[in-house]
Amino acid sequence: MTKIMVTGGAGFIGSAVCRLIAGELGEPVIVVDKLTYAGNLSSLAPVSGKPGYAFVREDICDRRAMLDILREHRPDIVMNLAAESHVDRSIDGPGEFIQTNVVGTYALLEAARTYFDELDETARKAFRFHHISTDEVFGQLPLDDSKFTEATPYAPSSPYSASKAASDHLVRAWHHTYGLPVVLSNCSNNYGPYHFPEKLIPLVILNALQEKPLPVYGKGANVRDWLYVEDHARALVTIATRGRIGESYNVGGNQERTNLEIVEAICAIMDRLHPRASGAPHRELIQFVEDRPGHDLRYAIDATKISAELGWEPAETLDSGLEKTVQWFLANEAWWRPIREERYAGTRLGTTKQAG
Repeated sequence: MTKIMVTGGAGFIGSAVCRLIAGELGEPVIVVDKLTYAGNLSSLAPVSGKPGYAFVREDICDRRAMLDILREHRPDIVMNLAAESHVDRSIDGPGEFIQTNVVGTYALLEAARTYFDELDETARKAFRFHHISTDEVFGQLPLDDSKFTEATPYAPSSPYSASKAASDHLVRAWHHTYGLPVVLSNCSNNYGPYHFPEKLIPLVILNALQEKPLPVYGKGANVRDWLYVEDHARALVTIATRGRIGESYNVGGNQERTNLEIVEAICAIMDRLHPRASGAPHRELIQFVEDRPGHDLRYAIDATKISAELGWEPAETLDSGLEKTVQWFLANEAWWRPIREERYAGTRLGTTKQAG
């Protein structure tokens, strides 16, 4: 069996990966998470009792702790999903993003390098370090048919994307300089169950549910490619286990929409599944707010490489994925309400600040 260590495993994408590994695939998984605001152990509850599951609360910036975990649990693969990932937060406080995304990746790479050097020849051949990144490192695209490929030059424009770009470069350098067997992936915007409530899609769903304003930056014209999180989890496990060492893979849903189109689609689903008491459409709650600084116009992923080499394709369309996501949030108030009301009382969450 392949034992996988997932850093940031209590986060949105990380927990989806862990639920796939420990649940459907029945493989052992070591979850490492600092449990910051975005980490939530309840997202791991469906698999926390599975054989081979282990959770360790640690910070990837602690190199010694990471090495101790590696030596104790002896994973075959490390998947690094630990990151600060919210653009608005990076604008307000970039220091934490530099610390976790850059310094933390460095510390984890050094721990992995020491661990790798200690392995016997058979274990060294099996070991992989998979670094998970974002399409935002490529900058922005015009409103045409161009897409990001693995060869697109980096041009990050926010503190978040700059910190992720730096971490990507570190991973590649540790491969070329030290021979650490790495694979990398860059994904488009994820959405789905267990999504942290400050991000665009869950924010709109929950604000609509509570008849609060649905904030949209500018005119809502910014375009994103959307990827259902469970499709992404399958792609990540595929890359980690079968991707070519030293290569990067773009993962996208091929589902481009403007932010306004996303909000309107959610409103239409809410009109069907949870009509307003007044009978008025949810789209009447849409409120346009001041755009954020440096808001990239468009992202779009060309996922030809992962499809051709590894046979991965997304199973969900945006329509089917949004339907499942709205249904999940309507059915899982016990998961989102403590986050939305207790841990974030008095903050921007649910106000006129749009996320995503």
